[in-house]
Formats: sequence, structure tokens, C-alpha cells
Amino acid sequence: MNQELDWNKEIVLEDERVLLRPLQESDVEYLEVFSEQEPDTWKYSLIRANGRGNLVNYIRIALQAKANKTEFPFIVLDKKTGSYAGSTRFYDINLVYKTLQLGYTWYGKAFQGTGLNRHCKYLLLEFAFETLGMERVEFRADASNARSIAAMKSIGCQVEGIFRSHMPTVEGGRRDSIVLSILRQEWFESVKENLKNKL
Repeated sequence: MNQELDWNKEIVLEDERVLLRPLQESDVEYLEVFSEQEPDTWKYSLIRANGRGNLVNYIRIALQAKANKTEFPFIVLDKKTGSYAGSTRFYDINLVYKTLQLGYTWYGKAFQGTGLNRHCKYLLLEFAFETLGMERVEFRADASNARSIAAMKSIGCQVEGIFRSHMPTVEGGRRDSIVLSILRQEWFESVKENLKNKL
């Protein structure tokens, strides 16, 4: 089923392990603990959320992009612990070309390596390909962010290449960006089943 993305709808994606719901301004209260205690979470991020002020700005930018209909940010609830774990989003959404990017994903340290990310990615990819009818879902990361790249490969992403000196970093330098993707036929032929078996 292909449907338009309803920007005003309360889109909730969930399974037995995780729940993703639209990010809200008030969610700063749930995410502030990571912002204050785990500032290195945003080491590779182009928009930092370390410290309450930066987190408020991070959420405000995400919600403005949603209002502009280019991004759809979620907050992630770990149903196993009953605690909010982090955030992720669809961005660079192009409904005409049937493409989008999946990223700005981060979790508190206690939730990393627990399988939570695979559940999130399964739900997001299923929604992108099977509800929105996307043809391509793209992922990007700092080419030196080994943890993020390994996580993307583990869910079935194919490496396409590296954009050299692609964008500025917060520190003032420039970063190379690695580009990965999953195509619609790959999702249905193998990625979906392989990812489901890892949940």
C-alpha cells in the first residue's frame, strides 16, 4: 500500500520491543539526561545536542524541518525498560522521486548494542517501503564513525561510496561522508527477512 505522508498525523510505529512516536518540544525532559551526562553521543553529529540549551535547539530545528515537510523526527521508547532511549528521523524526504534518508539516529549508552536499533530500523524501513512506497532509503555518516557504519551494514545497507570533504564539522574542519542505501527490491528480496531474523 502506497500512501502520502500525513505530516499532521500521529504516526506511531511499534513492536514488542520498541515504540517510535513523533518528536515533540516537551520531549526535552525525557532526553535531557543523555544531553547532560553523555555529551560525546553527538561527537559525529552536525547538530550537537549536548547540554540542555543545545538539546532544545536540536529539537526545535527538527520540528521546523517537519513543518517544512522535509523531515519526520521520532523519539524512541524502549518498551523493555519503559524508558526513552533516543531519537531518529526520516529526512531529505522526496515523495516525487520516492526517496528519503534515514538518520540523525542516536541512543543513550545503556541502549546501545542491545538490539534496540535493529527493531527501530525494521519498523522504519517497513514503513518507508511498504506504506510510503519508497524506492530507495539512503543512509549517510561521517566516514570515520566506525560504530555507525557497522550498524548500518549489519541491517543490510550497501556501501555506495564516499563524498570527500563533503561538509563542515562543528570543530571547523571538513568531513568525508560515507553513503549507503537499501533499495526497494533488496528490502523485499532479502533485507527484510534477514533483519527480521536478527530481532
